[in-house]
This record gives sequence, structure tokens and C-alpha cells, in this order.
Amino acid sequence: MLFFLMALSGYLFWHLYNLLRLQRWLHNADLDKLPVSRGIWGSVFDGIYRLREGSLRRRKRHNRLLKRFYKLAAALPDATVMLGEHDVIEWFNKPAQQLLGLKPSTDVGQNIGNLLRHPLFREYLEGGGGGEPVEIPSPADENVVLSVRLVSYGKNRRLLTARDVTRLHRLEQMRRDFVADVSHELRTPLTVIRGYLEAMAESSGELPREWQRSVVLMEQQTRRMERIVTDLLFLARMENGAQGRRERVDVPALIAAVHEDARALGENGHEFTLEVDPDLLVRGDHEELRSLFSNLVFNAVQYTPAGGKIGIRWWREPTGGAWFEVEDSGPGIAPQHIPRLTERFYRIDVGRSREKGGTGLGLAIVKHVMNRYRGRLEIESTVGKGSRFRCFFPGDLLLPRNEAEPSGFHLTGTISP
Repeated sequence: MLFFLMALSGYLFWHLYNLLRLQRWLHNADLDKLPVSRGIWGSVFDGIYRLREGSLRRRKRHNRLLKRFYKLAAALPDATVMLGEHDVIEWFNKPAQQLLGLKPSTDVGQNIGNLLRHPLFREYLEGGGGGEPVEIPSPADENVVLSVRLVSYGKNRRLLTARDVTRLHRLEQMRRDFVADVSHELRTPLTVIRGYLEAMAESSGELPREWQRSVVLMEQQTRRMERIVTDLLFLARMENGAQGRRERVDVPALIAAVHEDARALGENGHEFTLEVDPDLLVRGDHEELRSLFSNLVFNAVQYTPAGGKIGIRWWREPTGGAWFEVEDSGPGIAPQHIPRLTERFYRIDVGRSREKGGTGLGLAIVKHVMNRYRGRLEIESTVGKGSRFRCFFPGDLLLPRNEAEPSGFHLTGTISP
């Protein structure tokens, strides 16, 4: 019994000794000083050695990848900022210092919203980022325009990139100015030409017979060119940030007037339905809203075949805001054309559009007006069944008929290209 107790005590002491060695090694975590033993403890130490060695190899590989990532991000010409939880700055490259005015000594650990205070960026940040980038002036230089994008790349982590688009912005402004100047200069000669052609058309009996049709065609094309010039000037005025008038617009009366004009325009016996909230008004510019409504309604009249149906609606959304909708039973639009319908001069059927006398700018004007009113345009169409165009107006632009107009209202001056 004594010999058994001594052997058991020695065995327990051996285990305790190896546990103590393991505890000391775990405290130091030095792979070269891992204890060596025999038996079961030898297997334990060998297993720990292999696991520890594999972990070190993976850590070294991860560190190499991380260093490559930092070098890659630092070499990017665009400003790059890594954001952690609550949009706290964890790291940024040198272009971020130049374009965003960030300082390594003080701004790491700060919330990006506290450093970039532009209202458009704050709204973009609070909205979760993603989607289309937002353009803001650089905090370091107001003459520099930045295109800022925010994307998520992990749990509670986001990557902010900012690109200098000043040159593109200036080119776009030059294009707008050029279009506005050329359109303005064309108005006078077109007016003169149209006046002479109208005079010639009135006295067509005195003209040679082979000239009569030519005069009529020239007058039609001159009127079409005048409409194009007028639409281009309208677009240029909105793109250049011209402030719209602040007035109460009686939308029900305006829609009724557009409806009457559409009935007079339609010569094919279209069937109209009109559903309008008579007490729902909008604060804004009367001419801009008239252009929006008339473009949508007249397009429906032009492209809906004889005897087709056209529905016009204006109603308040229960959750806030209001909708203007035009629905027709026309030929419909193929899905591949819908994303490009609001581009200038984009036509699905060039020959048919010109035959109808369209300018190719109607939906571009609609898009710009909706951007100006912070709304949106939605297009739904099925080939062979018809199309539906819907415009959403935010609730803060609406005004009941019996409510006084509040002060401080203004239209948005910037337009998305």
C-alpha cells in the first residue's frame, strides 16, 4: 500500500509539474520554449506546437495580405477612408488628406460625419450610402468638386471613396452654357424665318405650284425647331440652378387645362378619364409644373392609337406625398428602352417620333422637374398593353386649398445630370 501511494503521488506530481510548465509557457507564448515531455504530455505538447506553428503561419500570411492591401489603398489616386463601427475613421490614404482635408494626428478615431459636414453628404451618410455617388465641394478647397461613394464591405464596416471630378464638372457646365447660348442665338433667326414663311403660306396662291408644298413643310420644320430651342432653354435654365417662383399652384385647375388641350390635340377619338383631388395644391413654379403635366399627357395622346384610352390621376398618398399619373393603352415600350427614355433626344422609333412632331426632350424635362422638386419619375410599360408614367411629389410641397402658404419655401437649385 505504501509503495502504491508513493507511485500515485509521483504520478500526480509529474502531471502537476507538466501543467505548471504548460501554464508558464502559455503565459509567455514563445514557440521556441515549448516544454518537451514524454507520454501523454509529449503528445499534448506536440499537438500544441503544431497548432501554434500553423497559427503563426496564417497570421504571417494575413499580415502580408494586410500590408499589400494598405499599400494598394495608399497607391490609389482616389481618396480612400476605412470606417469602422458608428462610421469612425480607422485609416485613410494620402489623397484623403489632400481631397478631404483629413489629418492623421487628430482625425483617426473621429466620426466621419463630424468632419464632412456638407448637407448632401450628411443626408447620404444617414441614408446608408450605396447607390449613386453624391457630389460635394472639397472641404480642403471649395473649387474642387468631389464624387463621394460609400459602400459596405463587412459587418459594421464601410469604405468611403472620393474622386476629383472637377474637370468633368467644368466640361458639363461648358456644355450647358454652350447649349444655352446656341439655343438663345437661334431664336432670333428662327423667328424671322418663320415670319417670312407664314407670310408666304398666307399668299400661297401667288406662289408657283411646285413651291407651295415646300413652303408648308419648311414652316412645319421651323415650328419644330422653335419648340426644340424652347425646350433646350428650359432645360438649361433648370440645370444652371435658376430659382423657381414660389407660389401656390392650383394643380387641379392646371391639370384640367392640360386635359382640355389634350382633347383638342387628339383627333382620333381618344377616351379620357380624369380623377383629380380638387383640394390638393402644390407650392412651386406654375410653368415648370405645366411643362411636366403637358409633356406626359401629350405624349400619351401622340402615341396612343385611335380609340385608345388615356387616364389622368392626381391624388394624395396616405403615407405622405402625392402622385400624378398618366396611363395609356398605347403600343407599350420594350424593357430595354425604359432606362434611357429620359435621355435627351433618345427615340425608340426615330421616324415615327419625327412624324409626330416630337422634340425628344419631353421626358428629359419631366426628369429634371422632378429632380428639382425632390420627387421621382416611375415608368411601367408592357408591349402591346400600354404604359404608365407616375410622378411623386414629397409631402412638404403639398398645400391644401384652404391653408395659407408658409414662408421660407424654396425649390432645389441643383439638378442631377
